[in-house]
Amino acid sequence: MEYRTHGKIIKGVGGLYIVRLLPGEDPLAGTLAPSRARGVFRHNHITPVVGDEVEVVYTEASFDMVDGKAVPKEDGRNIMISGILPRRNSLIRPPVANIDVMFVSMAAASPAPIPETIDKMLSILEHSGIEPVVVVEKCELDRERAEELRQVYTLAGYRVFVLSCVTGEGVEEIKKFVHEELRGKTAAFAGASGVGKSTLMNALFPNLRLDTSDISRKIERGRHTTRHVELFPISENIEDGCIADTPGFSMLDFERFDFFTKDELPMTMREFEPYIGLCRYTKCTHTKDEGCAVLEAVREGKIARSRHESFVAMYNVLKEKKSWEKN
Repeated sequence: MEYRTHGKIIKGVGGLYIVRLLPGEDPLAGTLAPSRARGVFRHNHITPVVGDEVEVVYTEASFDMVDGKAVPKEDGRNIMISGILPRRNSLIRPPVANIDVMFVSMAAASPAPIPETIDKMLSILEHSGIEPVVVVEKCELDRERAEELRQVYTLAGYRVFVLSCVTGEGVEEIKKFVHEELRGKTAAFAGASGVGKSTLMNALFPNLRLDTSDISRKIERGRHTTRHVELFPISENIEDGCIADTPGFSMLDFERFDFFTKDELPMTMREFEPYIGLCRYTKCTHTKDEGCAVLEAVREGKIARSRHESFVAMYNVLKEKKSWEKN
């Protein structure tokens, strides 16, 4: 007998995908099912990724009965991913799809945060319809810098958490946010290597026991402790939402980079929005133009100067891109 159902990919390694099947009446409903992707995906140059909502087909040969319960075979035999539902968004590095919330993590020190890189991440997320949440970790190492970062990104309109997994300060606040605000959503923690993502996730979910590593004092960056993307349910009920740990990275890569044009860039800076359309010139670039409302807001302290500097750097990169170079 053939069964058809749906689920979400929570892990994928070496062509074997772990799919958390939705509750239902079929034998494997609600279980974690090792699955394989049909060959048609490979022929069409499509690769299922963690976070994909998928259609799954299996037969009675796909599982064994143990104490009256259906248990899927570990090799994924005869459990096939037959379709991928339309993605709301998709990242290339790290490979994950259908993210609702991204916790953009940075350290107050060791490694030192790079504002332009952080702001580029935020703009990419804004353009792709993913809600960014800013997390400043290791605040015990440089409290002054941690507070500066809090002020910059709070002023920009983001939810900001400043915390230390060493002292425990701020951890309960973000834990409350995760359990109260992420119901039914998929979220990911991401940021440069060594900022403490896995350490924080261990503090939030001790049963995960994610690998961590120390920071190299010589090169001041972390070894990549996370080798693959994996979704973890916030609770036993998949409908309560999932959270992902992702490999360390210095930049998010979305499909269709260059992400957006220089003309779209201002709308990815959410604190610019009140001033768009108020400039003296209709084609104001908001970089150095006379009578620019955005520049005036920077001078008045309504927009952080570091954020505007990041905007100018991104604008100059996008300005040099030709239309045929864009995907």
